[in-house]
Amino acid sequence: MVCVGKITDYLRLIKFSHSVFALPFAFTAALIASEGIPTLYQIVWITVAMVGGRTGAMGMNRIIDRKYDALNPRTQHREIPRGVIKTWEAFFFTAIAFACLVLAAFKLNPLCFKLSPLVVLVLLTYSYTKRFTWLCHIVLGIALALAPLGAWIAIKGTFNSDIVPLCFAVMFWVAGFDTLYGMQDIDFDKDQGLYSIPSVFGVNASLWIARLFHLITVGLLLSLIPIFHLSGIYLTGVLLASGLLLYEHLLIKPDDLSKLDMAFFNMNGYISITVFVFTLFNYVLPL
Repeated sequence: MVCVGKITDYLRLIKFSHSVFALPFAFTAALIASEGIPTLYQIVWITVAMVGGRTGAMGMNRIIDRKYDALNPRTQHREIPRGVIKTWEAFFFTAIAFACLVLAAFKLNPLCFKLSPLVVLVLLTYSYTKRFTWLCHIVLGIALALAPLGAWIAIKGTFNSDIVPLCFAVMFWVAGFDTLYGMQDIDFDKDQGLYSIPSVFGVNASLWIARLFHLITVGLLLSLIPIFHLSGIYLTGVLLASGLLLYEHLLIKPDDLSKLDMAFFNMNGYISITVFVFTLFNYVLPL
């Protein structure tokens, strides 16, 4: 029982359930790169790489931000501030996660392996950017956009600019919902001298910036149709995802942020899964 409890603590530390954000987009890129279903070998190692990278990134985020987490009433319950997980334990856990990422990259192909140190470096960057720039949301978006880019390279063994629109779609999607999420920490960020779009521009402007980011996301997802000759099935998925994005924004009012958690987790999880599922249908269902 103690062991199970400890595992639960680690899963909470890295918000394991939030893996649903980037992983479906990695699989979406893998489907497009394969023009169908990738091999089981590729699926397994792409999954290991994605989960390892995200776990390592979240672990380092919790380590780097532990001082601020302890001061912020919203985050004081997290595992490191409460002493449930010691800092050295989090370091060890994070190192294992990044090692899994590098191992998976090695197993996939030489280019993935060569690029893996750069990926680790990018994943370590986000937690520091909020200390000096409100563009931290974009940096987080870049980090998660590595998921579809990495999956594409995992399948193709080379880089191709055709996948760039999907990467930018993920970047703007993440930057948009992270901007919304950051609104709950406006006062704390200002007090601690931390930067974010909400703390610099305020709630109303942040809502419009997030809307613009997500409008760009939809446009980029639609641009994949002529690039990869995707069918109306994929288009249906993008339209459904667009509806979910719209609903996400309707949940949040300038004077009422009570539904922010629902908009952040539920809607964005549904959005990434929707795009993946309809991309899958595009390749497996007869037209």
